[in-house]
Amino acid sequence: MKIIVDAFGGDNAPLEIIKGAMLARKEYGCDIVLVGDEDKIKQCVSDNNIDLENTVIVDAKEVITMHDEAKSVLKAKADSSMAVGFRLLNEGVGDAFVSAGNTGAVTVGATLITKRIKGVKRPAIASVMPSAKKPILLMDCGANAECRAEFLYQFGLMGSLYMKNILHYDNPSVALANNGEEDTKGTPTVKEAYALMKDAPYNFIGNIEGRQIPFGDADVVVADGFTGNLILKTYEGVAKVLMSGIKDAFMKNTLSKLSYLGVKSGIDDMKKQFDYKEYGGAVLLGVKKPVIKAHGSADARTFKNAVKQAVWFLENNLIEEIEKALENEDE
Repeated sequence: MKIIVDAFGGDNAPLEIIKGAMLARKEYGCDIVLVGDEDKIKQCVSDNNIDLENTVIVDAKEVITMHDEAKSVLKAKADSSMAVGFRLLNEGVGDAFVSAGNTGAVTVGATLITKRIKGVKRPAIASVMPSAKKPILLMDCGANAECRAEFLYQFGLMGSLYMKNILHYDNPSVALANNGEEDTKGTPTVKEAYALMKDAPYNFIGNIEGRQIPFGDADVVVADGFTGNLILKTYEGVAKVLMSGIKDAFMKNTLSKLSYLGVKSGIDDMKKQFDYKEYGGAVLLGVKKPVIKAHGSADARTFKNAVKQAVWFLENNLIEEIEKALENEDE
């Protein structure tokens, strides 16, 4: 398989992106297409002694920054590394596309350049997140700030298929993010979505409150993009605060430092369990080819794991599964 990489997307591009792509190439056996300013890529590779075996460079001089308009990927910066990467994906030069760049631009490119799977009302950003029990999936995490009820219903369908086919969960549970468990709670849109989802062909278990999400009470949590993004960012922030607080508690004095030695392995396991770098980013569910949005601050390890998600996508034919499910919905 061949993965197209936006070499100039993200805060740490191009070095960390290139390093992460090369780690993925070695670990997962995939070929890499690096898209970006060829001269700068070659200079970066030379300065850091990076091996580009089984890697092709496609020249693209422009860069979409985090401050650019999302639609700049279509016209204003149509020759950017991101825009060229999307076009290469459409042309079949590669099998999947990974970028740590501007989230809005990635969403627009995936929706309007790669385009939606037939029957998908809105693609959504789906993020794998840690919980006390096992990884869970949250969607939408920012692609659609406002949603209709049928969008939320479909997010549940696509999220369930992701967990079933990618993480191999048996009959994954799906819940709707809300301010209460009762079906009478929430906005009119959320209540309408509840009514649709209770008759869905997936395992809908009802509403879920924010405090239940970290405990893993549902395998898939469905929300509009505004709510989902708030949940995601709050989740990451609280995890960082807690880990920092634990570290400070053990560093207070000599006795606390000695105590740390007895629990170090357990704390290391917890840090790994709640480390967002383990998954590297989010997938755009609902588009015709695999598109992965890596974290904007991705380092080499994080980006390698984002490429891993593209590999999982391709190995498990998730897009075909979504297409089949939507065909069954229409019958």
